[in-house]
Amino acid sequence: MAIIPVYEPNITENDIEQIGWAARSGWVSSLGEFIIQFEEAFARFCQTQFALTVSNGTAALHLALISLDIGEGDEVIIPDLTFVATANAVTYTGARVVPVEIDPDTLCLSPVAFEAAITSRTKAVIPVHLYGHPAEMVAICAIAGHYGIRVIEDAAEAHGAEAHGRRVGSFGDFGAFSFYANKLITTGEGGMLTTNDPVLYERAKFLRDHAMSRNRRYWHTEVGYNYRITNLQAALGCSQLQRIDQILRSKREVFTSYYSQLASLPGISLNRCALWANSVYWMVNVEHQEWNEASRDNIMAQLKQFGVDSRPYFYPISDLPMYQDTSVATPIAHSISKRGINLPSSPTLLKSDIDRVCNALRKIIGYP
Repeated sequence: MAIIPVYEPNITENDIEQIGWAARSGWVSSLGEFIIQFEEAFARFCQTQFALTVSNGTAALHLALISLDIGEGDEVIIPDLTFVATANAVTYTGARVVPVEIDPDTLCLSPVAFEAAITSRTKAVIPVHLYGHPAEMVAICAIAGHYGIRVIEDAAEAHGAEAHGRRVGSFGDFGAFSFYANKLITTGEGGMLTTNDPVLYERAKFLRDHAMSRNRRYWHTEVGYNYRITNLQAALGCSQLQRIDQILRSKREVFTSYYSQLASLPGISLNRCALWANSVYWMVNVEHQEWNEASRDNIMAQLKQFGVDSRPYFYPISDLPMYQDTSVATPIAHSISKRGINLPSSPTLLKSDIDRVCNALRKIIGYP
């Protein structure tokens, strides 16, 4: 029995042709026309003035932080439920990670918890648009503005999601995106920074390329980074971005199909979407009010026997050994993280695949 993976990249013949064209041009490294095209097209997509390609999503977060001069002695607030890259990027700068509580419906940073965690050392906040649902950016940005706190959106999982009619990546000082193989569009590895600030854009661009002088080649006045993408990757990104509207429609159709079969089951809940939000449903989430970590893991093991791959929600950042020094309690994040599963969510899933996943889950949890 062929296994249904949690996610697989959607690569078309046109994608392959674009990569081939870039390879034949001879511009295969960090210079080439596809890089410029990809940046300009992605900025238009996100409704921002600027976009800057980088080597991956974690590099995007780190580059944003250092471009904002976040460092030793500073504190950066993040949601406790997120992938570890959000926290690690902060640690790379020498700043302290402060994980706080999430909203139980959006699974994103709670604006109330954010404000409560602010101290004199808080210099930035990184709201994460988790599993494709946007954080409440209007409230978060209002709080950040009041306290003079910088905002970096971790939009690695939410290309095209909207909050109050605006695309994610357009609210903060920076937006950080990932193009890893399981993201909505992919370049294999790769990422993007978005911003509306020309000064921050130039600063990030300078640091991305070893902080090399614009006027004096091979002259460096400070420590920089090699966070560039290749023209080959950008060619794939350009091709993928051309059909992102179709990809997003497919993602919504996948979620709708799951919802029609699972949402009415007792105790089960799927992705919630706030009235002010437009989720892109990067991952289809299923939770059960009575699951705990052990029973959830048992459900996942049984799904595997039916040829269905799945994965658990992220562990809370505050549970990880290197981040356990936080004193902020996050009972919601801890409860939800133990009872949530990501189901197969590829935009290429067939209706028969979704039926197979749903039938397997219903049998396992005892519903006809």
